[in-house]
Amino acid sequence: MIKLFGKKKQANKVLYSMANGKSIAIEEVPDEVFSTKMMGDGIAVIPDEGKIYAPCDGKISMVMDNTKHAVGIETDDGVELLIHVGLDTVDLMGEGFQTHVVIGDNVKVGQLLISYDKDSINGNGINDITMMVIVGDNGHEFIKFNVNKSVHIIESPLIEYK
Repeated sequence: MIKLFGKKKQANKVLYSMANGKSIAIEEVPDEVFSTKMMGDGIAVIPDEGKIYAPCDGKISMVMDNTKHAVGIETDDGVELLIHVGLDTVDLMGEGFQTHVVIGDNVKVGQLLISYDKDSINGNGINDITMMVIVGDNGHEFIKFNVNKSVHIIESPLIEYK
């Protein structure tokens, strides 16, 4: 029997990797602010290179202009994200960082947001682990965090939600 009026199951929504590298649980980030989820739940990536990309389509809601180490994105369905590059990178005051977006820009998944000199930053003893923190869930339920995986921009789902 064909079901004509049944409820269609919606596919989960996805936040893709913001960097090429290895994903880890936010609880494993060696910084209490992130690991205890003070700012919100999320996930982290240990980047292979100094480039950070949009994990979704959305609008840039915040750019740390002076330090260039973090951006905020609001997804098309209202989820608010913070992409934060590194631990103690704020102390560099933007040295070695370049932002490629400004507040109000509409971005597409895979669009370059931040680039930085990975060798210089790591050479100064600074960890460039990059966090994607859900700072506003807009009523969505986050159901899967894909950790301990090799990840690539555009093709690797990091977080699934509905």
